[in-house]
Amino acid sequence: MRSMKYILYFAWAVALFATLGSLYFSEVLKLAPCVLCWYQRVCVYPLVIILLVGILKKDQNIHYYVLPISVTGMFIAIYHNILYYNVFSGNNLLCVTGVSCTNKYIEYFGFITIPLLSLIALTLITVSMFVYAKVYTKR
Repeated sequence: MRSMKYILYFAWAVALFATLGSLYFSEVLKLAPCVLCWYQRVCVYPLVIILLVGILKKDQNIHYYVLPISVTGMFIAIYHNILYYNVFSGNNLLCVTGVSCTNKYIEYFGFITIPLLSLIALTLITVSMFVYAKVYTKR
C-alpha cells in the first residue's frame, strides 16, 4: 500500500500541470478563456493546494475532498467538449457573451484542443482518486 501514495503525487502533478498550462494559454499566449474554461479552472486550481496539503498531512481521506471538485470539473469539461466538437447542435446558454466556447485556438496533431486537455486532466485526477479510494477503503 505504500506505493499507493504515488498516485496522489500523480494527481497533484496533473493538477499543477493543468493549472500552469491554463495560465500559459491565457497569460503568455494571450488566449482569452471562455465561460466554461473559467468554470473548469475554478475546479482545477484549488486541487493543487488540496492535494498538496493532503499529501503533506498524509490524509487518507483526501479523496473525499478531491472527488466532488474533480467530478464537477470533469462534467463541465465533458459538456464543453460536446459543444466544441458540435456533437449536439443546439443553443448554448452559457456562452452567449464574451469569448465563444467553440473558438478553435489550438489543435495539436489535428485533434488535441484546450477543452480536450482539460477533460484529460480532470479525468486523470478523478480516476486517480477513485483508485486511491478503492485501495484505502479495503483496509
